[in-house]
Amino acid sequence: MHQHFAMMAAYNRWSNRLVYDCAAQLDVDDLDRQTGAFFGSLMATLNHVLVADRIWMKRFTGEGDAPTRLDATIHRGLAELRTAREAEDARIVAWIDGLDDAAFGGRFTYLTATDMRTVSQRLAPALAHFFNHQTHHRGQCHGMLTGFGQPSLALDLIYFQRTPEGRPYA
Repeated sequence: MHQHFAMMAAYNRWSNRLVYDCAAQLDVDDLDRQTGAFFGSLMATLNHVLVADRIWMKRFTGEGDAPTRLDATIHRGLAELRTAREAEDARIVAWIDGLDDAAFGGRFTYLTATDMRTVSQRLAPALAHFFNHQTHHRGQCHGMLTGFGQPSLALDLIYFQRTPEGRPYA
């Protein structure tokens, strides 16, 4: 389990880097353009992924800032949002690296953000959701980026596994 989730944390960091590199080629109008995606714009979607990651990391660790709204705006500018994203990715990688195998079978309890219910569940299935959620919204970002004329990104996990950073997980 540890190897799998360490791979997912490293993959998350790698693929976020690619998305942000591509987004940096856009002007502010495109970043903020309403596209019909669930959170509207590319900037709103990138903010949402960071918001959700912070909420989950607060649940997992008991530490850090956790926004109270899923559509919160952490940063309006891409450069500032990217800096926060990179810091959160480093935090995720370090936290996963610090877990032992037994931790993945353990349980944790948290309060939901949308309907204020208390939930108790095993860590591994919650981590599967955590990383799947990021992949889902990066896919939306990818669609918006290509819609703005940016090149299609090869974000598949297998492509990460073929990089120097991902090869140890292949």
